[in-house]
Amino acid sequence: MNQENRNRLAAVIDIGSTAIRMMVAEIRPDNSWRVLDRIWKTLSLGRDVFVSSTISRDSLVQSLQILKGLREVLAGYKVDEQDIRIIATSAVREANNRDTFLDRVTISTGFRVSIIDGIEENRLTYMAVQHAVKDMEAVLSRSNSLIIEVGGGSTELMLLHRGKMVAAHSMNIGTVRVEEMVKGSAGKDYLSRFLLENISTRIEGLDSEMDLKRIRYFIAVGGDARFVAGLIGEPVNEWYSTVKKTDFEKFVKEIKNLSVDECVSRLNIPYDEAEGLVPSLLIYLNFMNGTSADHLIIPNVSIRDGIIISMIQGPDPAANAKFHSQVIASALGLGKKYRFDEEHAKHVAMLSLKLFNALDAEHGLDPHAQLLLEVSALLHDVGTFINPSSHHKHGEYLVSNSEIFGLTRDDIRIISNAVRYHRKSPPNPSHINYISLSREERIKVLKISALVRIADAMDKGHMQRIRNFILEKTDEEIIIRCEARGDISIERYGLPEKAIMFEDVFGLKVILG
Repeated sequence: MNQENRNRLAAVIDIGSTAIRMMVAEIRPDNSWRVLDRIWKTLSLGRDVFVSSTISRDSLVQSLQILKGLREVLAGYKVDEQDIRIIATSAVREANNRDTFLDRVTISTGFRVSIIDGIEENRLTYMAVQHAVKDMEAVLSRSNSLIIEVGGGSTELMLLHRGKMVAAHSMNIGTVRVEEMVKGSAGKDYLSRFLLENISTRIEGLDSEMDLKRIRYFIAVGGDARFVAGLIGEPVNEWYSTVKKTDFEKFVKEIKNLSVDECVSRLNIPYDEAEGLVPSLLIYLNFMNGTSADHLIIPNVSIRDGIIISMIQGPDPAANAKFHSQVIASALGLGKKYRFDEEHAKHVAMLSLKLFNALDAEHGLDPHAQLLLEVSALLHDVGTFINPSSHHKHGEYLVSNSEIFGLTRDDIRIISNAVRYHRKSPPNPSHINYISLSREERIKVLKISALVRIADAMDKGHMQRIRNFILEKTDEEIIIRCEARGDISIERYGLPEKAIMFEDVFGLKVILG
């Protein structure tokens, strides 16, 4: 039988704050799949890291034992090494000794672990949710929705306006963190009051990005949400269930003051699952109260499903186009938050992309760099929200401390540097944020910044007068032949200064014809 027409096995191992989880799936030739096995092994990495910032020796030993056991399971299934993915999230990500931990895992088990940041968690969770609720795609594209996953170390949250990503956040509020924060506090209601105050402040911040009261659909992802769906939910199909808000509120009210032992006894669940249940459900409920949703949509998926989907899709053009649109929507949402000139930003992005395509042989950058260029162009002026003077420096700060759906922290560092250098002086050895990048990343910043500078100069008056252009190249210069609407004297005046970095980076003089 042709190898391409055979089913293949794939596995995902997730090293989380409260457990190590593994999913084994069978992928069919038509790219559908079914889960063959799910394994959950309790582990308290989060309690170590969120208290002492270090993974203890006992937790390291226990992790290695669990992973060695999972390696044996995978050998039994005969899963090819290339079809195994191992990820670690907030606990390992924040551990001071994470490098040592990862080295011991690799040496002892042969597993190479990828540490993913919160925004990558968001992307993978979004892919899983999108698959699970695909029969609601038309409805969600006409309404506002919130996707939330409460974990041990963090809460991942996405805001969507008519199906388009407005914002994505990874918040340091997870069940293990909350338990440590309220440990020893007096009164059974303290946990509820603590979370109400904490989340109310976060909701105020989210309201600046999108009015949460206009959110109709509340999509809750995670093991605790799935547990509730199993008790009081109504299954819609094999992929998701719904729970009425009134029923959810009633259930939370019944258990919120129970001790862990009482949860174990009353709900008949293991102790390790009961530990984080109440904090988790209170987090969901408090965020839900900020919206107008009257029921929860609870998908029967996790980040592990998202990884399986990403393995299946590969370079799928349709999926990549949808991902690109969500990244851009998130970047636009960030720009709107800081009241940018949207028409100017979009025009500079359009001009930047035309330059990118026309100068492919000169820059040698890949499609992902093109995405980073587009986002950099969209956000180049966000620093004017703080002050037009030195807005390139303010913009660097705002972008570097923001989150954009689908982009890693490394991506954000490149974009924030490109925003910094879209005007004024080029990088120098005293600029720590630039020097801390790798050589490859620094070259990428220079090329992106140089392109954005030219595009920005071509709309110096913020009037979008240059609608189109043709590029003529010689060995020594490029001539930009413009199709303009109105007087472009200000653009001609501004280009020579903006073109200096381009000439240094690419060795070509720029002339506006």
